[in-house]
Amino acid sequence: MKELLEIRWHARAGQGAKTASYLLAETAMEAGKFIQAFPEYGPERTGAPMKAYTRISTKPIRIHSQVYNPDAVVVLDKTLIGKVDIIEGLPSDGIILVNTTDDPKTLRQELGISDRKIYTVDATGIALATIGRPIPNTPMLGALIRVLPIISLDEVLAQSRKKFEVKFKPEVVEGNLQAIKRAYEEVKGE
Repeated sequence: MKELLEIRWHARAGQGAKTASYLLAETAMEAGKFIQAFPEYGPERTGAPMKAYTRISTKPIRIHSQVYNPDAVVVLDKTLIGKVDIIEGLPSDGIILVNTTDDPKTLRQELGISDRKIYTVDATGIALATIGRPIPNTPMLGALIRVLPIISLDEVLAQSRKKFEVKFKPEVVEGNLQAIKRAYEEVKGE
């Protein structure tokens, strides 16, 4: 892992990007890393575009601003592409992970880019199958840790269980854990 990893999450309010950002950061903290995680909202209503940010470092983090040059961009809602600049500040070796049924090659053509690493996963489909609701945050987290190995799958599953057991029924907890595992296995890249 490089000294500082920065991730920008693009979603619509209500899709769980803030929760996923926090869960990733808290898991990294449990693994001994330094972290930051925070959301950025516009109009605070369900469905409004929003961003969340995660920083993970091997040293204390002294930056206190949004993420301008992320190592990875996670897009929980493909309809945001074209409405917001998802690749703003993303370097040519950066990672783009999108919740879509499209394959990475199709997405690359749609974005009109020849560089960057592109990954796709049907996070909404996985969420519907495992949780019963179209909330793509935990599947996207599973896919992210596969394409950007910051922390292990087992660490994410353990932290997710710990976090979710205090507020959800056992079947919801298990559904989310299954969603993380499935997305980890099903994410596609080119």
